Amino acid sequence: MAKQSIIPFGPQHPVLPEPIHLDLVLEDEKVIEAIPSIGFVHRGLESLVDKKDFNEMTYVIERTCGICSFMHGMGYCESIEKIMNVEIPNRGKYLRTMWAEMSRVHSHLLWLGLLADAFGFESLFYQCWRMREKALDLFEMTTGGRCIFSVNKIGGVLKDIDDVMLQTIKVTLNDIAADLRIVRKTFMKDYTVESRLHGVGILTKEQAHNLGAAGPFARASGIKMDMRTTGYAAYGDLDFDIITSDECDSYGRCEVRINEIFQAIDLIGQCIDKMPKGDIATIVKGNPNGEAFVRMEQPRGEAVYFSKANGSKFLERMRVRTPTFANIPSLLETLKGADFADVPLLILTIDPCISCTER
Repeated sequence: MAKQSIIPFGPQHPVLPEPIHLDLVLEDEKVIEAIPSIGFVHRGLESLVDKKDFNEMTYVIERTCGICSFMHGMGYCESIEKIMNVEIPNRGKYLRTMWAEMSRVHSHLLWLGLLADAFGFESLFYQCWRMREKALDLFEMTTGGRCIFSVNKIGGVLKDIDDVMLQTIKVTLNDIAADLRIVRKTFMKDYTVESRLHGVGILTKEQAHNLGAAGPFARASGIKMDMRTTGYAAYGDLDFDIITSDECDSYGRCEVRINEIFQAIDLIGQCIDKMPKGDIATIVKGNPNGEAFVRMEQPRGEAVYFSKANGSKFLERMRVRTPTFANIPSLLETLKGADFADVPLLILTIDPCISCTER
C-alpha cells in the first residue's frame, strides 16, 4: 500500500483566480480526499444592514462579486419588492432580463478563457477573452460600468436602453456568436482539449442530486434544473429549454456552458424583439415589513436571497446563498481518485467564485 501524504493546495496558486485552500490527501499521484478551508476574503457585507438602509443595501449587495454583480443586485431588489408587494413595469422586467443574460455571456466567456489557460492553450484563452471584451463594452455602453453597474433599484431599473443601443447589442452579440462557433470546434473537437476533459472529474446524476449541485455543474450531470423556468423577471415570456449533458465529466461542463452562451444570446434577442414600451420603474414609498425568499439562476447556478424587514429603514437580516457554496461538496467528490495534475482543472470546472461565497 502506498504511503499517504498531505499536500496543501492554495490559497495562492497560478491557476486559481480567487483564494481557496484544499488539503489534498494523496497516495502516489492520486487524490484520496480533499479537505477545504475557506474564509480568506470574508468582508462581512451582510452585517452592513445595521448601517445602510434598505435602498443603500442594493449597492452593497452588488459588490458581493465583480463578475455577477448585476444579478446580485437584482436578486436583492426582488426580495424587497416581494416584501412590499411592488410590481415593476414590464419594460423594467425585460431590461433586467437582458442585463442578466449579458452577465451570463461575459461570465461564461471568462470561464472558458480561464479553462483554456489552465491546460496551457494560451491562444484559445486570448480568443475567449477577446469576445468577452465585446460583452463588457455593451455593459459600458448601456450602464456606464464594466464590473459594477448600479442600474438596479427597488421598483425597477435606473437606466433605459434606447432603440439604437438595442440594435447595437443585437449586432455585437451576433458577432460574438459567429466567433464562438469557431472556438467551440476547438473546445469540443481538438484532441488536446478532449484529452484533458473527457472522463476527468466524473460526477454521476445521482451524486450531483444527493450532494446538492447547482447550475451548469449539475446540468452537466443530466439534472434538468434551472431557476429561470420559474418565470421571474421576463423569463415567463421567453422561449427556452434547459440545457443539459449526459457526459457527467469536465467535457460536459464545458459543453453546457458553451451552449448556454448561445442560449443567452438568443434570449437577449427575444427581449429586444418583444421589448415593451413604458416606464422602467415604479415609485416605492414606505419601509418594508416582513420577510421574503427569492431564488434566481446566476451564471454559476441557483442563488438564494433572503431579506427580513421590521418596518424601519434598516433591515433586520439579509442573507445570500451562492452557487459556489452549493457546489463545494460535489467538487470534493470529483477530486476523489483524480490525478494530482488534474486538481487545478477540476477546481475550475465548478467555476468557483470565492468572493461571492465568503462575502
